[in-house]
Amino acid sequence: MQNKIIVYTSNNCSYCVRAKKLLEQKGLSYEEINIQIRTDQREEMISKSNGKRTVPQIFINEDHIGGFQELNKIAIEGNLEKYLSDG
Repeated sequence: MQNKIIVYTSNNCSYCVRAKKLLEQKGLSYEEINIQIRTDQREEMISKSNGKRTVPQIFINEDHIGGFQELNKIAIEGNLEKYLSDG
């Protein structure tokens, strides 16, 4: 099964850039949803992330990871693989 990674972003967001770079360095593909361009997706992001309005908001296979700092912490601790399916 292919991992489904969604990164909600906005324009001029350094943490968004860092999150995408980290995923790319891990060889992971992701879908980017820029909520400034796709404004209809903003409410979906807020709903899925339990009210969080900041970007990035990162989801791996429907699991809400959080923002860049949470993603980076998981990666540093070597726990990113736990969220990824063996596919």
